[in-house]
Amino acid sequence: MDAKDAINLYKSRDVSEKVFQADKSYLGNHCLRVAPEEAASNKIFIGFLALIIRCRIYIALKEKELAKKPNYLTVPAAIRELEKIEPTRQLDKVYRLDHAVTKTQKVILSAFGMDWNHVKYRVENISKILKI
Repeated sequence: MDAKDAINLYKSRDVSEKVFQADKSYLGNHCLRVAPEEAASNKIFIGFLALIIRCRIYIALKEKELAKKPNYLTVPAAIRELEKIEPTRQLDKVYRLDHAVTKTQKVILSAFGMDWNHVKYRVENISKILKI
């Protein structure tokens, strides 16, 4: 094997190890704790999907150069920030956002090609569906 192939193999191994480490660290999958084989398979599959979503968030933030500042917008920080966008049911039985979308939330949304109007539109649709 030449040096170029060896370094490529090593880098791909490093990426795989980081994915498994992320699975154990971020998703808590250091042990399965399920009895039937089907349940274990399902848990692994859901964990795999979660890792794909986490990687997509990381790549989107990195492409927007939001992850360059240390601890500014890590994936967990971005998720926590987006969790704050929460519609609540008002007295007139219509769901609305309690708070305006913050600048940081707008930056995160822009990494996924969304803006405040997209969030507002989704909340209005959810409100219409739940009103029926």
